[in-house]
Amino acid sequence: MRKKITIVGAGNVGSTAAHWAASKSLGDVVLVDINEGIPQGKALDLLEASPVEGFDVNVIGTNNYEDTANSDIVVITAGSPRKPGMSRDDLLQINAKIVKSVTEQVVKYSPNAILLIVSNPLDAMVYVAAQTSGFPRERVIGMAGVLDSARFRTFLAQALECSVRDVNAFVLGGHGDTMVPLVRFSTMAGIPIENLLSKDTIDQIVDRTRKGGIEIVNYLKTGSAYYAPSAAVVEMVESILLDQKRILPCCVRLEGEYGQKGVFVGVPVKLGSKGMEKVIEIELQGQETSEFQASVDAVSELMEKVGGYIR
Repeated sequence: MRKKITIVGAGNVGSTAAHWAASKSLGDVVLVDINEGIPQGKALDLLEASPVEGFDVNVIGTNNYEDTANSDIVVITAGSPRKPGMSRDDLLQINAKIVKSVTEQVVKYSPNAILLIVSNPLDAMVYVAAQTSGFPRERVIGMAGVLDSARFRTFLAQALECSVRDVNAFVLGGHGDTMVPLVRFSTMAGIPIENLLSKDTIDQIVDRTRKGGIEIVNYLKTGSAYYAPSAAVVEMVESILLDQKRILPCCVRLEGEYGQKGVFVGVPVKLGSKGMEKVIEIELQGQETSEFQASVDAVSELMEKVGGYIR
């Protein structure tokens, strides 16, 4: 029997994630949205691409959560974008209520699913999903580090004038300005980038990585990134459904790792059939430690605020 993947939110991120997942034949896809006709139309359009692209999975669109029953993975992309005049706290409150409502519905019909959260503000929304679902930490995971690391690797490859496949790098911490791109662990074909690029160049790349999302927003004017975010979450889906046990940076609840307890923040984890199977700890040094703590503090503040919105 094929695996079942539900994607909540048929906007650009959700529908593109459905595209990646179907094209990789990872499982049958259910695209859910509150807007009538939108998920149905996009799902049918994608399904009609299957003879061309050669994938043999079913894709349906629906406004009914009953159609998501017994999903193996649920990807939550639903949420409101930030609009002119809206504060970050406004966005936090609105999306907390949306993610809480969505989580209640998907958990009702798929109590054994693994939840992958993409909605923003990311770290706080993972906390909302975890609190609402009551699932163990292994089954509530946020997508941010994979995206941020992909941006970091892209910019490094451009500076090094090499294939992105030969660049390894990753990012810790929250999804935002306080993220921590780990330069010390970044390499090109095993060679430390600090041996290949000047400090000024590396600093510029780190800064650009931290501002990667807003750079795209500024170009688009009326939207935000969706190709890379959707590809990133489907990389996580693939690792889980195929039990690949990839080591990927994801937002999970820490229970003593990195000296933190109860906070949801991005760290390297092993993703397999059980979800988050292990947190990979690395020893941080000097500025890495202080930057990571600053990121944890920023996430903790968001978690404290959002807790009041969902009680």
